[in-house]
Amino acid sequence: MKIKRIIPCLLLRNNGLVKTVKFKESTYIGDPINTVKIFNEKEVDEIFFLDIDATKLKKEPPYELIHNIASECFMPFAYGGGIHSLQQIERIIKSGAEKVILNTHAFLGENFLKEAVSQFGSSTIAVSIDIKKDFLRGNMVYIKGGSQSTGMNPVDYAKRIEGEGAGEILINSIDRDGVMEGYDIELIKSISSSVKIPIIACGGAGKLNDFSLAVKQGGAAAVAAGSFFVFHGKRRAVLITYPSYSEISDLFN
Repeated sequence: MKIKRIIPCLLLRNNGLVKTVKFKESTYIGDPINTVKIFNEKEVDEIFFLDIDATKLKKEPPYELIHNIASECFMPFAYGGGIHSLQQIERIIKSGAEKVILNTHAFLGENFLKEAVSQFGSSTIAVSIDIKKDFLRGNMVYIKGGSQSTGMNPVDYAKRIEGEGAGEILINSIDRDGVMEGYDIELIKSISSSVKIPIIACGGAGKLNDFSLAVKQGGAAAVAAGSFFVFHGKRRAVLITYPSYSEISDLFN
């Protein structure tokens, strides 16, 4: 099996890095530039940066920080958070990001996703779907930082995103965020089997084998994680890590 992308998904708050649990309580991790330098040394495939307050606070993307990350980052990276205009996407790309990750406005903005794909190309536009299990209705898509249910099933929404031209989909399980007890394989499988564009699984990785299961059983094209790369041990001490090439190769072969 071809080696898959394993992507650190890092959360921004006030230009610092944090890690959440179920999209709520957060722990400060450190400076994003210093973290990028460590990941450079570890030859990481790709990095995602998501500003978790941008939509709620109606903040502009941190263009200066994106530029500073681009100046230090040896690998491709994507930015997401509060993006609601084509002008913002253009400025983010000009600041050095290879891709943008849309979320709330991809759902709410009429034709916004289609227009973004038309102007910048599908390879530049990813969409993140935040998913939470409802007791009565099952898995539901949430927006606005996981605070508002859309009432829409994630499989149906993934099909809509594919139809509007997105290059890939990041699916993030709110229930498993930061818990480190494994991905929701059935959720990943339900979406990956319904669309043809790449699915990136996020939310729940706690050990290397979780990545393998998300790909082999869930059908994910790539995997992303946060806590796995920044915490160490039962006390969750902050330690930036990334598996070696040989460890990754063993996972997928």
